Amino acid sequence: MEPLGLVGLADPPRPDVGRAVTACRTAGIRLAIVTGDHAGTAGAIAEQVGLLGPDRIVVEGRDLPADDAALADLLEHDGVVVARARPEDKLRITRALQARGHVVAMTGDGVNDAPALRQADIGIAMGASGSDVAREAADLVLLDDHFATIVTAVELGRATFTNIRRFLTYHLTDNVAELAPFLAWALTGGAFPLAIGVLQILALDIGTDILPAPTSCRPWRSARSRPTRSRSRAGPARAS
Repeated sequence: MEPLGLVGLADPPRPDVGRAVTACRTAGIRLAIVTGDHAGTAGAIAEQVGLLGPDRIVVEGRDLPADDAALADLLEHDGVVVARARPEDKLRITRALQARGHVVAMTGDGVNDAPALRQADIGIAMGASGSDVAREAADLVLLDDHFATIVTAVELGRATFTNIRRFLTYHLTDNVAELAPFLAWALTGGAFPLAIGVLQILALDIGTDILPAPTSCRPWRSARSRPTRSRSRAGPARAS
């Protein structure tokens, strides 16, 4: 046999994945790669996109601790890479993190990812390249198969929550102030005169509701730097 040439295939990460990884860490989301690929490949991709943590932990599925507590301790480090992971390893990792009180988002595209996608608090399946089984098991389907879209969704979700909280806080305090004169009038049987009329309340509502409205529609970039408010510090774990 006489070799005539060598063909190599490359599947590089998208250019903006590195920025998305940085945005996740700024938002307090921890990342991990859980993949069935070779450790060298997984470690190289993690280093290329800036996901590999300072401890540079790259471990194969067969070397994972047998004890769930020890496994959770290992995964507490940011930027852990688990290679040659079997479906049961991905499921066990998800359960170990949940046992520590973390909210786990798991991405996946294959049939072998379905158990972990179902177990995760937020299972995210690939819509373009994912299998039907993975899409059925997931809570959310990513139509463009792009990790940065998850980051955008997190920012939108945080901004929406903040706007709802601002809206409720503002209107509860505002309406209590408007309701107080009517309560005083009703409880005193009319002895206490009305300090404000119905038309005046409507005029106040027009001014106090319309003018502050644009402030609750700010861009959500400020939500990116806000720390997580829930029990989670674990972020989207990449399964492939």
